[in-house]
Amino acid sequence: MGERTSHTPGTFSWAELATTDTDGAKRFYTELFGWDYEDQPMPGDAGAYTMLRRDGKDVAALFEAREGMGTFWGSYVTVESADSTAARASELGGTLMAEPFDVMEAGRMAVIQDPTGAVFSVWEPRGSIGATFVNGPGALTLNQLNTSDPEAARRFYEGLFGWRTEEMPGGDQRYWGIYNGDRMNGGMMELASEAPAPPHWLIYFGSEDVDGHAERIGELGGQVMVPPLDVPGGRILVAQDPQGAVVGLFAGRFDD
Repeated sequence: MGERTSHTPGTFSWAELATTDTDGAKRFYTELFGWDYEDQPMPGDAGAYTMLRRDGKDVAALFEAREGMGTFWGSYVTVESADSTAARASELGGTLMAEPFDVMEAGRMAVIQDPTGAVFSVWEPRGSIGATFVNGPGALTLNQLNTSDPEAARRFYEGLFGWRTEEMPGGDQRYWGIYNGDRMNGGMMELASEAPAPPHWLIYFGSEDVDGHAERIGELGGQVMVPPLDVPGGRILVAQDPQGAVVGLFAGRFDD
């Protein structure tokens, strides 16, 4: 686990929740992870951008979803240039959901859909690097691509970020590790043809006790979708918060 003052380009660096009930989401996640929060006003009538913190360190954020936007956790990848990355994504068959734009003095971003349908954002840091604490309890620890076409996804992200994928041995479900340089940066799993969800990036936060959190999720009004199970290196679960956003929890060995 570790504190961060910067993120290497190509690294997942931020997680952001769009929710239909900001007060309800604050209650759920602060109780679940022990987070504190600070509401920061956004320009105009856009409402507040709520910074979520663990022991005073930025770990994620939430904001009120616009009508028709849905409720979901979004993944951000640090890049040197949001503009050049967005242009390259288009060349590789991706779709720009939001053209590059400035986020006040914090940075510049774009929202991209990969050729298989999964959506993510890229972040060019200026005043904010994103998360200042990762890979620990209550912090961003894994981003997993669930996709119907792993080969198409592999080609896209390799061309966009230079990522390397390696299939993990064993298990009934095919799974790939995603590496940014020599560091494990995420995972990829093939969606079954009958899967109810479209391709997406699933965010995992660290947990001290996945089984204990499974009980707490129900008490707080959420729903456990994938009960606790062992995986290489630890134990996971997947849950839905009271507003419908899906999130994963991981307990085990955290990277530095």
